[in-house]
Amino acid sequence: MSIEALIAGRAREIDGFAVRRVLPAATRPMIGPFVFLDHMGPAALPAGRGLDVRPHPHIALATVTYLFSGVILHRDSLGFSREIHPGDVNWMTAGRGIVHSERSPPEARASGPFLDGLQSWVALPDGFEDVEPGFFHHPAASLPVLEMGGVVLRVIAGEAFGRQSPVATLWPTLYVDAVLPAGGAIEVPPDYTERAVYVASGALEVDGTVIPTGSLAVLEAGRSVRLHAVTSSRAMLLGGERFPTPRYLWWNFVASSRERIERAKRDWVEGRFGSVPGETEFIPLPPD
Repeated sequence: MSIEALIAGRAREIDGFAVRRVLPAATRPMIGPFVFLDHMGPAALPAGRGLDVRPHPHIALATVTYLFSGVILHRDSLGFSREIHPGDVNWMTAGRGIVHSERSPPEARASGPFLDGLQSWVALPDGFEDVEPGFFHHPAASLPVLEMGGVVLRVIAGEAFGRQSPVATLWPTLYVDAVLPAGGAIEVPPDYTERAVYVASGALEVDGTVIPTGSLAVLEAGRSVRLHAVTSSRAMLLGGERFPTPRYLWWNFVASSRERIERAKRDWVEGRFGSVPGETEFIPLPPD
C-alpha cells in the first residue's frame, strides 16, 4: 500500500480561534522533524474582531507559519515585529526559550479578517535543543517555485524536486506547497525516510484511496508515490529524515526529556522567559 496511515484533523480551539489539528496523532507523534501541525481556518471573522493568540512560550523547536490567505502580525521577546502574508515563511527558532504572540493587525481587524493557513512545529535535533533563540522571515518571492504538468510547487523548507529553499534548517526537512488542477498529478520521490501529504483543500487520490480535505496521509517509505487530484486541490508535502530519539510534547513545550519540559513549566510560572515588548497579556500555564 502506498498509504501507511490516514489521519483526520480534529477540531480544536486556540485562544478563541478554531483550528484543525493534524499532528501529533496517536498513530504518528512525528513525521520527520514535524511534531505539530494546525490548519488555521479557513475562517472569516466579523469586523472589529481578529486572531488574538496572546504571548506564550516555546522551547526546543522552531515554529513555521505559512498562510494561504490573510495576514498575521507576529511579535516576539527578541523584539521582532513582522506581518506574515500569503506565501511568506515565518521561521522562529525557540531553542532555550522564546515568547511570541500572533494577532490580526489593526487594518485587517477593522474590516473583518479572513484567515487560512498552517502553523507547524519542527523539533530541534539532539545537541541543538538549547541553541540561542532566533527569528527569520522569508518573503514569498524568495522561495523557489516550479511547475510540473500544471502542478505548481513552492519549496518552503529543505530540498525537493531539485530546488533548495533559502530557509535554514538543522535537520533534513521536506516542506512543499503544491497546487494541483483537477486531474493533475505529481510523483513524490522517495528522497526522505518519512513523508506525508496534508490536503488543505480539494481531494487527492493515491492508488484508489481518496484523501479528503483536512486529512493527512502518511506515505509508504522507500518508493515513489503518485498523487492525483480528484478536484482542484492544495496540499502540503511534509516530512524529512526520521529522528533517532523521541520527543515529548506538553502544551507549547517540546523536548527530548520530560525533565526539560518540567523546567520550562517552572520558568514560565516564575517569569524567566522574558516578555513581548508592548504586550502585557499572556497565556497562563494550563493545569497538568
